[in-house]
Amino acid sequence: MRYDEFLAKVREHGEYADQTEADRATRAVLGLLGQRLVDGERKDLAAQLPGELQDAVLTAGPQEAFGVEEFLRRVAGELSATEETARWDASAVLTTLAEAVSGGELNQILTQLPAGYAPLFGKADLA
Repeated sequence: MRYDEFLAKVREHGEYADQTEADRATRAVLGLLGQRLVDGERKDLAAQLPGELQDAVLTAGPQEAFGVEEFLRRVAGELSATEETARWDASAVLTTLAEAVSGGELNQILTQLPAGYAPLFGKADLA
């Protein structure tokens, strides 16, 4: 999926006013997701993202294990949003991510995350 297509889908899912708002949410969420993944998985994920978004995953901070509530708190902090809005933002980006990467890659990501993350990817049946 191309960068402009990815952002258009995020914008649609998140009902953002413009591409800039969608890009800001995308980079914040992907960066935090990158922190949650081991290095090899970061690289695998980045390889399936548009080039403009690869650095958001690859240059994320050190790998950390944190649950979905902490993930959403961090998204809220990055975007100066409420946790409810952060859930909306994360879901818009991660649902788009689930549509953009291969099924195998999505499964690899989800196996590294606690079940509480699955609904953010539009995968409520895995929760």
